[in-house]
Amino acid sequence: MRLVILGGGESGVGTAILGKKQGYDVFVSDFGIIKQNYKDVLNQYGIIWEEEKHTEEAILNADVVMKSPGIPEKAQIVKLLVAKIFQYYLKLNLLRLLQKPKRLELQVVMGKPQLQC
Repeated sequence: MRLVILGGGESGVGTAILGKKQGYDVFVSDFGIIKQNYKDVLNQYGIIWEEEKHTEEAILNADVVMKSPGIPEKAQIVKLLVAKIFQYYLKLNLLRLLQKPKRLELQVVMGKPQLQC
C-alpha cells in the first residue's frame, strides 16, 4: 500500500518512519523546503521525498494520505485529494444503487431523505 505524506516537518517525518516500519511504500511531499536534519532521516530510512512542489501524479495514486497540520485546507493539492475522494464515494454509491436490491426504500430521517437498499 502506498502512503503519501503531505508535509516534511516533524509530524510528517515521524509518520513516514512509522509507515515505512509498517511496510508501506512511503512518499513525502512538501511545498516548502524540508530541513536538512529531516532530509537526512528520510534518506536514512530510504523514504522518497520531494520539496518545493507537490507532484500530482506521485500524490493522487496514494492508498492513504496523511496531511500535516500546517497544510491549509485551501491548498490546491488538498482540494484535488478531496475531489478524488468525492468521486470515489460517488462511484461506490452508484454501484450500490445499480446492484439489484431485494427492496429499495426511501425514508425521511430528521427531515432528510435517505435511500436504503
